[in-house]
Amino acid sequence: MSQWHCTINGQKYGPVSEEELKLWITQGRVRAVDLVWTDGMTQWQAAGSVPALSEWFGAAGSAPPLPIGGTQKKSPVPLPPGGTEGTATPAEITLKARETLRGRWGVAIGFCFLLVLISAGISLVTQSVPGLQIASWVVEGPLRFGAVIFFLHYTRNGKPETDMLFAGFRYFANALVVYLLMSIFIFLWMLLLIVPGIIAAYAYSMSFYILADDPSLDGLEAIRRSKKMMQGHKARLFCLNLRFIGWAFLCILTLGIGFLWLWPYMATAQAYFYNDLLPPKEGAAAV
Repeated sequence: MSQWHCTINGQKYGPVSEEELKLWITQGRVRAVDLVWTDGMTQWQAAGSVPALSEWFGAAGSAPPLPIGGTQKKSPVPLPPGGTEGTATPAEITLKARETLRGRWGVAIGFCFLLVLISAGISLVTQSVPGLQIASWVVEGPLRFGAVIFFLHYTRNGKPETDMLFAGFRYFANALVVYLLMSIFIFLWMLLLIVPGIIAAYAYSMSFYILADDPSLDGLEAIRRSKKMMQGHKARLFCLNLRFIGWAFLCILTLGIGFLWLWPYMATAQAYFYNDLLPPKEGAAAV
């Protein structure tokens, strides 16, 4: 399949597959006036004038065609930046996370504090009222998805706001399915041994991030793409997580208060880890 390059808001992206470019069109990320190029074209052209792409913009005044196998949904996060396809070191990623949070800790800490309060409140209610335990499962997926949306905004020069915690409920079904499938699959691997369960957890760890970039995916497809994306990178994510062990012990000494700083740090670093796994922008390689 053809590999495409495109220019969006002055930034070049590519190469991307034709399928992915069409998906960006249906999501409204690529407009008819944005320039694209692929092998065989003598020059860059407006996407709307390219026969292979023009039908995906739809007729004037009508909605564009829906991506096959899913409902058209606009991504809740800014366009992916250029990655390095997984070459950044854990040290480089944590440095980038600290630089991003410098002077912006307040919103991130407030977000995590709100998430802890809501999760604790739900846990107390569901444990005290018989039959409501399943409710914690129902809301956990959308809440986790909301956290991923929030921290992707941090790492993509977006505008993170605390109410993004509830953004996952706009994609309730997909977020719930991803969370349930991940939990079931990890549990089944844990029945074999602890190590296979841990490996499975790392393999599925990018599922919510992938879903944030493409909410039209069903839960199982998001997990499949996460497994493929994490091939050869699980050890690198493990090493990244090891860098926070010492900080976690220090947070325990603060009676847990320090975790309000550690959680945003870890979440920002993991969001950068995902961004780094993506293909680079044309002519650049960035974390």
